[in-house]
Amino acid sequence: MLRQLVLALGLVFASMASAQPSSWTEPFPPHRIAGNLFYVGSRDLASYLITTPEGHILINSSLEESVPLIRSSVEKLGFKFTDIRILLISHAHSDHCAGSEEILKLTGAKHFVMEGDADAVENGGARKARVGKGDYTQFPPAKVDRRLKDGDEVKLGNTVLVAHLTPGHTPGCTTWTMKVDGLNAVIIGSPNVNPGYVLVGNKNYPAIATDYERTFRVLKSLPVDLFLGAHGGYYDMEAKHRLFLVAGGNNPFVDPEGYLRYVNDREAAFRKEWEKQKGAK
Repeated sequence: MLRQLVLALGLVFASMASAQPSSWTEPFPPHRIAGNLFYVGSRDLASYLITTPEGHILINSSLEESVPLIRSSVEKLGFKFTDIRILLISHAHSDHCAGSEEILKLTGAKHFVMEGDADAVENGGARKARVGKGDYTQFPPAKVDRRLKDGDEVKLGNTVLVAHLTPGHTPGCTTWTMKVDGLNAVIIGSPNVNPGYVLVGNKNYPAIATDYERTFRVLKSLPVDLFLGAHGGYYDMEAKHRLFLVAGGNNPFVDPEGYLRYVNDREAAFRKEWEKQKGAK
């Protein structure tokens, strides 16, 4: 019996380990997107640095093991990691916020989180025994200094970011917008329906489907030039970075058409899954 239990636990941990793509922790060259907006994440987990004369803003702390990678990327760009004054996230899943507690400790930054996700961030996510790091609904708890509401502005130095509530993926999922070099930058939180999400009769999140509908209305209403997101894969970051190196005067991250294609594709996927679940009831 003990041997069977050990084998079972081994399979659990193995499946969780394999569930985390290697691209989440693989380093990627840090780079300027436009103006004072920089990419400092891994090959797929996106973290963004917004630099100002008064210190810097970081969006997304990613995984616990991502912190050294993010720090290295910030420093390769010539900035001080300890000059980060404000930490923001896209949503309360471990691949975007598990490193927050460590970054706050290292930098002394203030932590601003949309109110719908703030309790989860402070509680460490889902209230159940933490089997391992593979569960994206659980992460080290981190103190929240300011609970944001839809439309709130985050200001530092000469930069203003706007927090747009785009719920569904999580109740406080946040899409960030800012002006940079006269361009409208949009960093999508997440419009995706993860495997296992319950869209019909969800007792823990009754409004999940209508929240997704709200999200797509909001995303389609935003003015966009620079298309960015919580994962590099949302906006074909790797391909665009390759283009960026040889683009001359053209910035490949300027992609409003790609933004609309992505949003429409994700809305179609949501509605297909919603109809499927409604038909199963």
